[in-house]
Amino acid sequence: MSEVKCIATRDSYGNALKELAAQGADKLVVLDADLAAATKTGIFKKEYPNQHFNCGIAEANMICVAAGMSTMGLVPFASSFAMFAAGRAFEQVRNSIGYPHLNVKIGATHAGISVGEDGASHQCCEDFALMRSIPGMVVICPADDVEAKQAVKAAYEYEGPVYLRFGRLAVPVFHNDDYKFEIGKGEIVRQGKDVTIIANGLMVAEAIEAGKQLEEKGIDCEIINIATIKPLDEELVIASAKKTGKVVTVEEHSIIGGLGEAVCSCLSEKCPTPVKRIGVNDEFGHSGPAKDLLKQFGLSYENIVNTVVDFVK
Repeated sequence: MSEVKCIATRDSYGNALKELAAQGADKLVVLDADLAAATKTGIFKKEYPNQHFNCGIAEANMICVAAGMSTMGLVPFASSFAMFAAGRAFEQVRNSIGYPHLNVKIGATHAGISVGEDGASHQCCEDFALMRSIPGMVVICPADDVEAKQAVKAAYEYEGPVYLRFGRLAVPVFHNDDYKFEIGKGEIVRQGKDVTIIANGLMVAEAIEAGKQLEEKGIDCEIINIATIKPLDEELVIASAKKTGKVVTVEEHSIIGGLGEAVCSCLSEKCPTPVKRIGVNDEFGHSGPAKDLLKQFGLSYENIVNTVVDFVK
């Protein structure tokens, strides 16, 4: 049996930008806020230095520079940690990109509890909520290397603002090379009939492992990967909810304002269904090894299994 590859989606981001340029994306420009090594835009910078711009530790200014570039016909990818791209620069993202609906892409890395030792100040678990609240903003959180690379390319081809969230922690690659990502479309990773688990980002791999464990307990889970949080694939969510009758959402984000609330809003209006949300509760994180923190905050397959068992009973 071949060993499963594990790749951090921030690496996928840097590699996808380089591949885009190699494929002739001549309008592509990449900006970062003095974090090229961490966001992996340095991979792109090494090959295409004339298309890379370091704006220094001035994220708000970087967003405005990206906005200006987009008005000249360029397609800028503004890159920083999620805490800075979505948090520190929120006003600029809202007013300089969202309001005029400019063609700017935001590549946000180091999101969620899995930032680990950097601690609460850098563990952004609010970015889905912030970015979902901006009218017209597309919000994407890919689950593995294959999906992340395709999401970057889809964002480049899409006309309008896009927020892409990437992780620091290496995650299993479960998609095949023939997988096709499409903005606004989810995917059924595993068919099931007893309960639906909807996840995104690194939580998809945890959901897949939970599904295996639950099968041994006689519970047949349907697992759905919703990489595009906005616009949500409501058709898929409703169809699966009707099929199983119960839904569990799993995200490396606050349970306030993220994937769980998007699913609940959809189902409460169009297909009332019992839902359990797994995510970061109304609390801040703290410093520690990423994998230990994920378990501590209930973002592991073990907690998914326990939650589903109790829910189904």
